[in-house]
Amino acid sequence: MKKNFVSNSPDSIRMFKNPIFEALSKVPYYVPIIVFVPVITYFLWTSVQLNGVLIFLFQFFLGLLVWTFTEYMMHRFVFHFYPTTDWGKRIHFIFHGVHHDYPNDAHRLVMPPSASIPLATAFYFLFKWLLPANSLDGFFTGFISGYLVYDIAHYMLHHAQFKSGIWKRIKQHHMLHHYDDSTKGYGVTSSLWDKIFGSDFLKK
Repeated sequence: MKKNFVSNSPDSIRMFKNPIFEALSKVPYYVPIIVFVPVITYFLWTSVQLNGVLIFLFQFFLGLLVWTFTEYMMHRFVFHFYPTTDWGKRIHFIFHGVHHDYPNDAHRLVMPPSASIPLATAFYFLFKWLLPANSLDGFFTGFISGYLVYDIAHYMLHHAQFKSGIWKRIKQHHMLHHYDDSTKGYGVTSSLWDKIFGSDFLKK
């Protein structure tokens, strides 16, 4: 497989001439926590009030599972879709290409609220259309919790050291995606769907 450009610098390239757009493209890791913990808390409370703890937990873990599938599918088929037009290549670079070229840039690891909030809103209305009314809040709590874990875990995989255990294995899996073969290992928080769809790394 052809190796692409990868910088080991903690700095990154400037993406926008406009200083406001450039500033908005850089997000501290804690911003998703500030944005989404209140959302998660609200939907958790409303779901438990409506259905009780046991039904909430079932809905929560179902939403969490659906998030892991969504994470995999978006990473594989959206973030790693390679357009042929100059405009398409530019959009791809902004959304994901810059991360592969500059994986140590700490300010472009979590999704900017300008993208995450509209996406979360779109998923909410999709689930509202698909799910029974009494299942929506618990399911959405699990789904958004999964997203938040993904965003923070992705940051940690690039900037934290893990001596042993599951997080070390998850980090090794993600680093292989970056430095060995970017056509495999699309699951960031879990390799479950890589195993199911045959995109996992072969164990040596």
